[in-house]
Amino acid sequence: MRLTVNTFLSMDGVMQGPGGLDEDPSNGFDRGGWLVPLADEEMDQLVSGWFRQADALLLGRSTYEMMQPYWELVTDPSDTVADSLNHLPKYLVSSTVTEPTWHNTTLIAGDAVRAVAEIKDRGHGEIQVHGSYQLARSLHDANLVDEYRLLFFPVVVGRGKRLFEEGAAPSSFMVTGTHITSSGVVALSLLPRPFVVAEMPRNAEGYPDA
Repeated sequence: MRLTVNTFLSMDGVMQGPGGLDEDPSNGFDRGGWLVPLADEEMDQLVSGWFRQADALLLGRSTYEMMQPYWELVTDPSDTVADSLNHLPKYLVSSTVTEPTWHNTTLIAGDAVRAVAEIKDRGHGEIQVHGSYQLARSLHDANLVDEYRLLFFPVVVGRGKRLFEEGAAPSSFMVTGTHITSSGVVALSLLPRPFVVAEMPRNAEGYPDA
């Protein structure tokens, strides 16, 4: 089973509270809603395209609890995002939730990295992570992510939760898809590849050889 990370990022890598001021005010974050002025129909189409490829969803507790109250009430079958969130199998990673109430949810309460590796080994299709920065970071560090689909918004938030913070496992990526929406949002699809450090060639005087 392929595992993909799908998320929104500011230019400085923040992924916290993109959709609203009260979406995720944890740690005193008061800059939520930073993507709203740049949202457009193309962005909606890109996100719907993500969900059309999903066979299962993998969410951290905070993202799960933010999504459920809203999306559980959206019953329009033509809404790809809502239909996927409400009907696809969902895996919730949490050490505090004991009885998840969103339809079709399986709880992962123990070693999340090990559990996800087992799900990947025995499953088929694609399992998607949305938001869930701590979970996404852990899976990145464990080398379990097969593809990243990122929407970069031309805004600097300045602080907040980031997908890649200091201490993240060194990584390199191959860009396999790009798109820029009319509002300037940059969509990237990236495949991880081995991280290699190479020294720049130098000339006889010891200076970098351009």
